[in-house]
Amino acid sequence: MTGPIAPLGDSDGFAYPADALRDMALQWQAALNPDGLAPNEEVLEAKSTFSFGGIRNGLYPLRGGVTPELKGIIQTLFNTYQSARTAPRFPSAEEQERIEAGELVPGEILDERSGGEKRADILRGILTQVAQDPRTPTLGGMPPTVMVHVSAADLLAGIGVGWIDGVDAPLSMKTINQMVDNGGIRPVFFGGNGAVLALGNKARCFSPLQRRAITARDGGCITPGCTCPPQWTEIHHVIPWEQGGRTDIDNGVLLCWYHHHTINTSGWKIRMVNGMPQVKAPHWIDPTGTWRRPNQHRAHDPNTHKSETGQPPNTE
Repeated sequence: MTGPIAPLGDSDGFAYPADALRDMALQWQAALNPDGLAPNEEVLEAKSTFSFGGIRNGLYPLRGGVTPELKGIIQTLFNTYQSARTAPRFPSAEEQERIEAGELVPGEILDERSGGEKRADILRGILTQVAQDPRTPTLGGMPPTVMVHVSAADLLAGIGVGWIDGVDAPLSMKTINQMVDNGGIRPVFFGGNGAVLALGNKARCFSPLQRRAITARDGGCITPGCTCPPQWTEIHHVIPWEQGGRTDIDNGVLLCWYHHHTINTSGWKIRMVNGMPQVKAPHWIDPTGTWRRPNQHRAHDPNTHKSETGQPPNTE
């Protein structure tokens, strides 16, 4: 081809989205440089980072970024624990019979949490499990423990706020009671000049053996429809400790953090009958207001337990 270059005619061009251009650029980068950033990888490779910002509107913003493989790990964990709630389903014939017999709460349990709130609760469960793992490094000979400071008078009266070491924002009494319910309290006695006089025994705390027994009975959060694994659950006093409720197996049930945090406002009710928990759904879920036994640990559930002949045992 020879001669001057001349336009062939007017053109309006075409729209090309920036996101598509970015994806194409990444493909070009991979094709032109298949070895990545080597040999300068240690200098130029992107590294994950994470930090907290200052409190705003009651929340500490998270700052940072993650590499693709770390995002893949986190996203897979979130998807795994959220997958049980993603698809609606109709009750089976056996479930319908249990509904009609009053043994199963009818309908799907509505979860009003947003996707972001669910992911935050999943992350909370993962971190709690790590903190309770005996292989986790100790701090001053003690396992990772959140220390909350609150006045004993405020705690008994249900007013005021508490404080966590190293955290500027105060904690509401509702949150404090939930943490105390699960982790117990240890009173510290001060003199008139502020000096520490004595350290009391730990109270309002279920022992590890009690937790194992309650876990063997409940098998996880007793709220119908909740799939929270038992290692993420907290122990809730059915009769509140401040109202005289004892820290006994017969007064403790497993609840996930979310259902424990909302037990006084969600409409769900819990009671103990002959050492076994019963739940009553809110009226908008079950208008009959029937008390029902939640799903038991599968090892003790007569609907899943098999006799030596391989058949379900006769319960008549």
